[in-house]
Amino acid sequence: MKVLNFGSLNIDYVYRVPHIVQPGETLAAASYQCLAGGKGLNQSVALARAQNGIEIIHAGMIGTEGVFLKELLEKEGVNCENIGISQTIPTGQALIQVADNGENSIVLLGGANQAIPKTAVATALAKLSAGDFVLLQNEISLTPEVICQASKRQMRVFFNPAPMGPELFSYPLEGVDTLIVNETEAYALREQIPQINKHCNLLLTLGPRGACYRAAGGKQEIRIAAVPVEKVVDTTAAGDTFIGYFVAGLAAKMELQPALELSAEAAAITVSRPGAAVSIPHRTELPVRSPASFTT
Repeated sequence: MKVLNFGSLNIDYVYRVPHIVQPGETLAAASYQCLAGGKGLNQSVALARAQNGIEIIHAGMIGTEGVFLKELLEKEGVNCENIGISQTIPTGQALIQVADNGENSIVLLGGANQAIPKTAVATALAKLSAGDFVLLQNEISLTPEVICQASKRQMRVFFNPAPMGPELFSYPLEGVDTLIVNETEAYALREQIPQINKHCNLLLTLGPRGACYRAAGGKQEIRIAAVPVEKVVDTTAAGDTFIGYFVAGLAAKMELQPALELSAEAAAITVSRPGAAVSIPHRTELPVRSPASFTT
């Protein structure tokens, strides 16, 4: 089994602040860090650290100053042959405020993430077979093309439409196997959700209230509770951790309930640490689960 993550790669500029800056306010930061990030990169790191014995492939685009992002993924064991390097367009960037209560605010610059050539889609998908998984977020160009081509090749498409934008309403969501949304995204799609859920599995992440999985056509619903966290340090990448662990679990033929519960455990560790990719736990840090949970 292979998982292709066609996703963003960003350089994160992270500022620790007492609270998220308000309009017209100037606020002194307590600290600053330059880190690897991007929803795509974070989810690939989570996929790799889930250590489920599946091949992880990342496809995307960076600028010359972002080569360290590719090197980071390679060290995690991710196949990075389909990460292109632009000589003229800068790597995607994120300006992140992290408040003392752990909440964050993010401003994105798409950069090379929005300059992926059309030929890259077919090239990356050629590495997969029918039944393999394709993971997408909404931080790159060509998302509709990836959905269409992957579904035509009978691959299972997992789509996390973040950040949410009006373009989503024109996407070919009928080609998506599982739509993964948080409460904000679900609210924006509230009128479309019933129709979408007729043909598409829906995973709703609810932060401190856990998560809810609804199978297409209402055939099955699973709810799980969030794992208690003693102190929330930084919520950045919590959702990415959940998604990466969940997709890795399903790719390894793990049952839905334990896959969701394991993902919640991983996300709980992530929010207890600062940073994005650096905060994602390795599988060895999570509670040991019975081999009966897997059918690999």
